[in-house]
Amino acid sequence: MSGPDFCSSPRSVRRGAVLTLVFVSVLATAAATNSWPESDARVPRPSHTRDVASTVDRAELARAASEAEADGKSGTKAAEEVVSRSGDRWGAVYDRSEYKEFEDALDGEYTGVGLWVRRSRDGHIEVAKVQPGGPAALAGLRAGDRLRTIDGRQVGTSPVTAVVAQLRGGDDASAAGTAVAVGVQRGHQGWTRTLRRVRLATDAVTVRKLSGKATLVKVTAFSRGSGAQVDRAVRTAPAGGGILLDLRGNSGGLVSEATAAASALLNGGLVATYDVHGTQRAVYAKPGGDTGRPLVVLIDGGTMSAAELLTGALQDRGRAVTVGSRTFGKGSVQMPSPLPGGSVAELTVGHYRTPAGRSVDRHGITPDVTAGDRAEARAETVLSGLGGGS
Repeated sequence: MSGPDFCSSPRSVRRGAVLTLVFVSVLATAAATNSWPESDARVPRPSHTRDVASTVDRAELARAASEAEADGKSGTKAAEEVVSRSGDRWGAVYDRSEYKEFEDALDGEYTGVGLWVRRSRDGHIEVAKVQPGGPAALAGLRAGDRLRTIDGRQVGTSPVTAVVAQLRGGDDASAAGTAVAVGVQRGHQGWTRTLRRVRLATDAVTVRKLSGKATLVKVTAFSRGSGAQVDRAVRTAPAGGGILLDLRGNSGGLVSEATAAASALLNGGLVATYDVHGTQRAVYAKPGGDTGRPLVVLIDGGTMSAAELLTGALQDRGRAVTVGSRTFGKGSVQMPSPLPGGSVAELTVGHYRTPAGRSVDRHGITPDVTAGDRAEARAETVLSGLGGGS
């Protein structure tokens, strides 16, 4: 049994018209950035019931899965039905292969062709960006190309999630080495390329210099190793320069990695409190972090879960000025429960609060400085005003 997982991992509905993906990210991130990564496809499907710790009877859940397996039916589907009736807004059930994908994504890996898709202004599906070195990039695809067909089927104005599902393939077709034929149009020219899916690594943390001595650290997800990358970026930034920590579109991930990132910017102390079935627990940063550099945190509606936990800690403890728009508001804690047949249920067991005792769930975090389209420029101005840009 693992520790708490603050990823947004909504109910699995992969089989069928909608494919659910990891990180818990896509709906909120897409809403904020209008870009859907092929590597992500778990679509949050919140219910309209009250958000409470899981009321799922684990014995009932295991019994439903076991009885379905004994009858030659899907234990995963039986468990999904139990969870869907429970009112657990973020409860999810994954079969063995889906949970493997979930864990791989937390390792910063996925199987695919390395492209992000979005809906264009005229309603068609186009390439938002391609991953350098991936199959799509090597085949010459680039941002702005319109997707016409996938495996001979017209894309048209299909839902973006359905296009993502086709690109990744079904349960048997999504393995590395399998092929997918992608028809694209660029201007008046059109062609089809056959791409082979491969294992790709996502770069969760990127660093670039800003004007003066300031450094931008962009964290797209708290996958394994991301906390150490943030720590390295802070420690190697120019002396006297400020840090602009960009958490926009960050769908969450592992709380341990978010805590490691907090440890890079705090000198120990409380990061968050949370409850598991009513038992109160706490998460603390390690001592020795850099508390001298000016720090600004960029947030938006795609900032979720573990990213909200980090934001709340830095805001409550007066360590950072937050800039942007209100975060998503996903403050529940999930833990996995193995089920008969190899599937896994991730059930809500409690909720976390910031060091000041604020509940994030459904409320989100309100930035200190509200900014819209030019949020990054506004954040740089704020950082400069704090003395971190010179």
